[in-house]
Amino acid sequence: MFQSKPFYMKVYGEYALFTDPMSKGGGEKFTYQVPTYQALKGIVEASYWKPSIYYVIDELKVLNPVKMETRGILLPLGTSDSKTGIPNKDLSYFTYLKDVAYAIKFHFEWNEQFPDMKKDWDEIKHEQIILRSMSKGGRRDIFLGTRECLGYVERLRQNEYEALKPVKTGDVSYGIMFHSFIYPGFANQDKREPRQKGVTQSYTDGHLYSNFTSIFMRDGVITFKRPEECEITHKLRPYPKLKDIRYIPADEELALYEAEGGDSE
Repeated sequence: MFQSKPFYMKVYGEYALFTDPMSKGGGEKFTYQVPTYQALKGIVEASYWKPSIYYVIDELKVLNPVKMETRGILLPLGTSDSKTGIPNKDLSYFTYLKDVAYAIKFHFEWNEQFPDMKKDWDEIKHEQIILRSMSKGGRRDIFLGTRECLGYVERLRQNEYEALKPVKTGDVSYGIMFHSFIYPGFANQDKREPRQKGVTQSYTDGHLYSNFTSIFMRDGVITFKRPEECEITHKLRPYPKLKDIRYIPADEELALYEAEGGDSE
């Protein structure tokens, strides 16, 4: 299976909320202490994404100490006061991570679920667009887990990534955490299928899957498993069939970047 060379990115922001699903039941949200694989993948995809490529997050460095802050949030209830007509609100408490900074190592593979896009499998051109997109701070808004937590990205070179010192945490186990979703048509599993309770489940059966696994951090560094390697997989609802995908071939898109200027080195 094809695998690109590694890329490196720094992401940072004032607040982050990587919601622990266990905290949603009461209407209040509590963040995980570290980002999830899916959140990091979303950040990378916001920088640059095409349906012909599939991102894999390899490693995360936590650059700032873990700090949390609880804030009271007034949420609308969807009802109004019968006398005044003023919308009713409820006070909830959300616990955020504060002053976060991470370094991400990732690579891309060809998305073999779309064989009709083989003509867009141009490693060098995708590589150049990724580098230029990161240098410009991404192509779309960056969110750190949720919409109200804006983030910022910067391109890192390999030597810059290796020189960054993560926080010294020793060995920390975060237990079972949400890892990722697998969407129909967006899984590179090399013909492997997950098995649960003796029943073969295909990632291409039109359903959305959620993955959970244990997360371990050693001296501020987390090495991630691939989504299909997670020990706990839940089959969720049927997912809408993908419509016809329209895209700009990588060579045309690179030409647009070159016309705008900017250095990829």
